[in-house]
Amino acid sequence: MTKKERYRFVIDWFQKNNPDAETELHYKNPYQLLVAVILSAQCTDKRVNIVTPALFKTFPGPESLAKAEAEDVFPIIRSVSFANNKTKHLIGMAKMLMEKHKGKVPDNMDDLVELPGVGRKTANVIMSVIYEQPNMAVDTHVFRVSARIGLTTNAKTPLQTEQQLLANIPAELVHTAHHWLILHGRYICVARRPKCEICGLKPACKYYQSDMKHIVEKEKAPVKAPRKK
Repeated sequence: MTKKERYRFVIDWFQKNNPDAETELHYKNPYQLLVAVILSAQCTDKRVNIVTPALFKTFPGPESLAKAEAEDVFPIIRSVSFANNKTKHLIGMAKMLMEKHKGKVPDNMDDLVELPGVGRKTANVIMSVIYEQPNMAVDTHVFRVSARIGLTTNAKTPLQTEQQLLANIPAELVHTAHHWLILHGRYICVARRPKCEICGLKPACKYYQSDMKHIVEKEKAPVKAPRKK
């Protein structure tokens, strides 16, 4: 299977089986998504969704968050990973939004990555989800799944993965493909033991064809009863 054929198969399968893929983070506006994505770094979306309702009730917009003190924010988000740093990032981000962007979440990479707590991945999420730009945020799931399937070749960094995916996925599908790969990595192509037996991408997956096919087939084979002596 050529790379072009592999991409076509993967895209067709996702379009048929998960056409409306979207983020699992709960949000109602760009500010809320930006906060949620900052909190989600090295933390599960489930945990973030637990803490954000109280956070958004207390700080409904960047105006109020920009005026907050660390002791106002930290107790609300203390259960997320790296809560101390994220407290500083959230307050700093809100202050910069108010001072440089009149409270509006930017729609471009340069302005977004200037915000405290925002790196390239977070910026890509905002541009993709909020502004539906053809940006590919590469987290551990996207990096792993793309390499396993064979959508990327010898990609050593998230940026290399991003560049290869953007070169092969139609621009109008990129913002959805981002979620396809994340969700597939979160629930099917998991890190330790991918669930190949229930994966519909097996025919196009290099990892399955080379490393997992014989294991899955062996596990599915009926156990023979011992011979009677």
